[in-house]
Amino acid sequence: MSFPMTEIGGVAVSRMMIGTNWFIGCSHTSLAKDEWIKRYMTVERIVEVLEACTAEGLNCICSGPDEKIRAALLAHEEKTGRHIYWFITPVGPSLSELLDNVEICAEWGAEFCLPHQSYTDNNLLVAEKRIEGLEEIVQKIRSLGMIPGLSTHKPETITVCDATGYDVSTYIQPYNAAGFLCQVETDWVARIINNTPKPVIVIKPLAAGRLLPPTALSFVYNSIKPIDTVCVGFLSPEEVREDTALARSLLTGIEEKRQLQYTRSKSALESHMHP
Repeated sequence: MSFPMTEIGGVAVSRMMIGTNWFIGCSHTSLAKDEWIKRYMTVERIVEVLEACTAEGLNCICSGPDEKIRAALLAHEEKTGRHIYWFITPVGPSLSELLDNVEICAEWGAEFCLPHQSYTDNNLLVAEKRIEGLEEIVQKIRSLGMIPGLSTHKPETITVCDATGYDVSTYIQPYNAAGFLCQVETDWVARIINNTPKPVIVIKPLAAGRLLPPTALSFVYNSIKPIDTVCVGFLSPEEVREDTALARSLLTGIEEKRQLQYTRSKSALESHMHP
């Protein structure tokens, strides 16, 4: 099935990206939930979710250099013949350690390399309009055949990079209706996303499960650029099919009859609703 597309670094990617926190156990809720996710989401279950994603036309994923993700991507491609572009976010407390991890990302076959916000934001010097070591990092990424970008939680990273003209093709930025992990008000984040000429990968659109998909995806897709994409995490093939159908409807303007989730407390509502 096809899905609306954009382009990053000359590569056509879907306007919904596969998120991975629900694969690796980063719930942003509790340690108990993290531990359950890690136990439940085996490589085999991740592959099932990836199969559903690519069947719906999603062709890109965002994660750190994680062994479980790598194994699932390899198993998925071997099973289906469908390739998923890997947007990988290496970490490193120092420049030398980050550069070492960039090499690992290239060895693992990632097409896009976006240093994680734990490096990017910690080395952002707003007053000097620069990010410490970024020229060397970008050069290293390019030399290894990957497309550079930046992961950030600070909107200032985007404005500094645009003003300085760093050779990056895209940015990762949290954005959601709840303002979860947004460092300024959502209208400010929206303005930063819309003012940059580069495509932005919006993360945390559902605020780590705090927002319902219809509310969350409608807010995000209706307030970003047509060239941006949205990174959504999934726990099951059912979630994939539901969220991609909703996003496809929002992006194409073709309304789709959607079955609502049901509880007993809604029985009076249902009996008075027209079919």
